[in-house]
Amino acid sequence: MRASPHRPTSPRGVLGALLLALVTVLATLVGVAPAAQADTLICEQYGTATVQGRYVVQNNRWGTGATQCVTATDTGFRVTRADGSVPTDGPPKAYPSLFNGCHYTRCSPGTALPARIDGIAAAPSDIAYGFAADSVYNASYDIWLDPAPRTDGVNRTEIMIWFHKAGPVQPIGSPVGTATVGGRSWQVWTGGNGANDVISFVAPSAVAEWSFDVMDFVRETVARGMARDDWYLTSVQAGFEPWQNGAGLAVHSFSSTVDLGTPAPGPGTPGPAASCTVTVVPHVWTGGYTADVTVTNTGPAAVDAWHLAFTLPAGHRITHAWNAAVTPTSGTVTATGPPHDARIAAGASRTFGFQGTYGGTFAPPSGFRLGGVACT
Repeated sequence: MRASPHRPTSPRGVLGALLLALVTVLATLVGVAPAAQADTLICEQYGTATVQGRYVVQNNRWGTGATQCVTATDTGFRVTRADGSVPTDGPPKAYPSLFNGCHYTRCSPGTALPARIDGIAAAPSDIAYGFAADSVYNASYDIWLDPAPRTDGVNRTEIMIWFHKAGPVQPIGSPVGTATVGGRSWQVWTGGNGANDVISFVAPSAVAEWSFDVMDFVRETVARGMARDDWYLTSVQAGFEPWQNGAGLAVHSFSSTVDLGTPAPGPGTPGPAASCTVTVVPHVWTGGYTADVTVTNTGPAAVDAWHLAFTLPAGHRITHAWNAAVTPTSGTVTATGPPHDARIAAGASRTFGFQGTYGGTFAPPSGFRLGGVACT
């Protein structure tokens, strides 16, 4: 590089430099914040940038070849270009987002994740979304859980919080009822995408801003048998899943903290059973059967809002159930007690049943867990 020619400094220039230095010192003394860093444009398919010195913004254009660009800001990001569209009855075209934790070998600076679920006292988070017109998308907050402290690849269970949706899109799987989590009511869906299990909490109306504890959703997921207390929370993410357009979507602000320690039970928090037993009485015929299932709480405390998870053998499918809602219809399923009979007192039992079909040789279901606790 060619050096610039040296120019003599005038008295006016010296005075200006001194004044600038004085202003800088005074600004430091009174605590004036430094100038904000410049926005960063990201158009690479999996391009990233760090914001707030602790979160990673990712373009994450995984489902389309069309151009998408996000701009990382001081506190979040905004989608500045979102070309193309994909069918609304399939997966979205991207997940522009930012995260605390580890995602596909990339970990955010200074993160406490992965961390064991039973070693997290709280995980407070704040989010402020900006929505967009003329687009089909959801505003989705993702929480990832795995049996191992993974820092790469796909985790076993994904928790999705749908803060808002625009257009004819819906979560993976099927609706299984409602739940009150974090003081709000949610429609709950469960299913799988072929790579991991998914539980989705869908807001009945748009939620643009919220401060909440991520662990409320984690504990609800454990209670439904889709995770365990000895699993790991690996990342907390906030962003959007666009199917059509998406320009203008924004996360105005985001924070995520993980406080390690023993969780303190809160009022109304369901407590898992210390122990439980399950008996299954099947009635089998060629290609079909019914099963009466009795679960007994042998622990010292009552189990509220009971959920019994279990695994159906390959080739089995549930066609009907009574005295409990059982979803999905195959694989790892969860029986949920009805609202009028959702409590199992210490020493008490509940019985429900279901009808199913099977292929080949009949085998009973197995792997029963009440509120995340294995039953004998």
